[in-house]
Amino acid sequence: MTISLNPIGYVSNEIENRKDTTWGEDVSKIILEEEYSGGLKGLDDFSHAIIIYYLDKAHFERDKHIQRKPQNREDMPLVGIFSQRGKDRPNQIGITAVQIMSLKNDTLIVKGLDAINSTPIIDIKPYYPMYDYKENATVPEWVYRLMEHYF
Repeated sequence: MTISLNPIGYVSNEIENRKDTTWGEDVSKIILEEEYSGGLKGLDDFSHAIIIYYLDKAHFERDKHIQRKPQNREDMPLVGIFSQRGKDRPNQIGITAVQIMSLKNDTLIVKGLDAINSTPIIDIKPYYPMYDYKENATVPEWVYRLMEHYF
């Protein structure tokens, strides 16, 4: 089966190289393609959105990435790709909840998007706490250490 997706827009920011930390203060513009003009209407009533994007600079190598230590850090456990949110994945899809800073016309300005300049955007969804937040969710201890300097 082949799945085909087309970008709805692109990221515009100052980040040119992949990184593993300090995304929290980064501000990015998401500039929509003209055919999606008007699609942001009403999103300014939300404080957060979920951005789904295509990791076009990532490259999955099964032997290297199917199991690895997150961020290749020695203090992390060896875990499978589906137990982490690493960028080199079988399907190069990224997802991040971001703070909406503002929007104007067909440009959405967000804070905390962990995507580099020119990353293709697949979709934008409003953050709904009743869908996206789950009480009593658990994660392993190492996730807290991993994310300590991420956002």
